[in-house]
Amino acid sequence: MDVRQLRYFVAVAQERNFTRAAERLHIAQPPLSRQIQGLEDELGVMLIDRSERPLKLTEAGRFFYEQALQMIGRMDQIRNTTRQLGRSGRSLFVVGCVASTLYGGMPDLARRMRRLWPDMEIELKEMSSTQQVAALKEGRIDLGFGRVRVTDPAIERITLREERLVLALPLDHPKLAHKGPLPLATLEDEMLVLYPSEPRPSFADEVLVLLGDRNVRPRAIREVRELQMALGLVAADDGVTIVPASAQRLRSYDVAYRHFDDPKLVSPIIMSYRANDASGRIEAIKQLIREMYADQPDWLKLSENRLLPP
Repeated sequence: MDVRQLRYFVAVAQERNFTRAAERLHIAQPPLSRQIQGLEDELGVMLIDRSERPLKLTEAGRFFYEQALQMIGRMDQIRNTTRQLGRSGRSLFVVGCVASTLYGGMPDLARRMRRLWPDMEIELKEMSSTQQVAALKEGRIDLGFGRVRVTDPAIERITLREERLVLALPLDHPKLAHKGPLPLATLEDEMLVLYPSEPRPSFADEVLVLLGDRNVRPRAIREVRELQMALGLVAADDGVTIVPASAQRLRSYDVAYRHFDDPKLVSPIIMSYRANDASGRIEAIKQLIREMYADQPDWLKLSENRLLPP
């Protein structure tokens, strides 16, 4: 399987006709058909139902189409960024971060980094805490911000702060009649939506540990891939979920949030970087974070503790 085959498949899926797809690609129809057939043979599934007119994607084909679009887009981005960096001579600094940090201090930090290093390309890349460790060791990212405590001798970690966890509920939930903080035991008669379902370990496992330590057992648990999906289900009255306090900025129009009465229900924000990093940038970034703390932006007021040494 190569990028050319992906582009061929996307063209057929969008045109829903081999002849039009071949014209769009500026190739003859027979080699296009052979490429799609070879792709199906390699995958071992049928992607296109040829008995329909116009052509129709199978269930497997619909899934593969969405993935192919993402892969082609990513390849185009890699190609364009590589060319831009090569022509400009700018250096690249890649930051891996879990999605929830983008609703707290991560955007502010990125802006400060760009002001400090105007000639450097700063790229934010979403990835889980465990993925960040491998990416740091392989040199694919230069810095990581996650929530899961992962131990690896090649990686240094600093817990920047402990962020309070809050409960997200549908707007018409009866528990909203209680105006104060809620006990964690309130989850015992609820469908609890956890995220992310993969890769593991993840924030979902951190929540499960907190529940287990307090002997709290929700009525049922449903796992989804991402924070936005979890909040979407809450808005649809299909359960409740636990999120870091900074995520209250999301869906505030159709989801309500309540604090728990236990101040120890927190999630860490952990900065990870390669041990013995000699670039000098890590120390500069630590100073930027100290300045952010000193400025006391609104997102920081949601935190329980600030742990980065002065």
